[in-house]
Amino acid sequence: MRSVNRLFSSKWRGLSSYTQGQSPEARIREYFYYIDHQGQLFLDDTKVKNFVTCFKDQRFLVFFFNRLKLNESGRYQQDFPFLSLCGRERNFVRCDDQPIVFTHLLSEAGLEDRLSYCGGGAKLTVPFQPESLFMQPVSGRLYHPGPERGGGVGLVRSALAIDLSAHFEFVTGQESSGQPTHFMWAGRRHTLTKELETHFHAQKDST
Repeated sequence: MRSVNRLFSSKWRGLSSYTQGQSPEARIREYFYYIDHQGQLFLDDTKVKNFVTCFKDQRFLVFFFNRLKLNESGRYQQDFPFLSLCGRERNFVRCDDQPIVFTHLLSEAGLEDRLSYCGGGAKLTVPFQPESLFMQPVSGRLYHPGPERGGGVGLVRSALAIDLSAHFEFVTGQESSGQPTHFMWAGRRHTLTKELETHFHAQKDST
């Protein structure tokens, strides 16, 4: 998938040392990626990470994220906890928060609402489950269930989270400090399940 090797070391960032395009064994290439909190994908050693330098080709993004899974390869697991296998390429992935970042809410008359993630448009989506939205009390970030292969939870991009926040209901007097209890959507009042709370407890226990 990559035609030119990028020869950079990651030692200066405190991560495990690597070289983009390295070949640890015959006919195998390894590359290293980073996903930011906006759901943008970069080569990990890109110095300036912004919309100009991220990957934008939708076919590539769909191919990449459809193959994303937990890194259980025995290589770089601590620093790059996710892996996308593309033919003879091992693509190791780390992220600012979660590898799945929901960027858009897709609504079409007569069809279920869906959340799109990581630049894939309608080709990378999950059903929107309003009752499963979870606002993390420490960071204030918003999360929603995601594909199991990507860890089962996704971050809602800040711009979308701001739009959705208008539909939350809070206990009277706790609007600025408490967690929401309900979410109004499509004429229904959904009680928030907080099912994702256990995910963050598990993360804390493992650190």
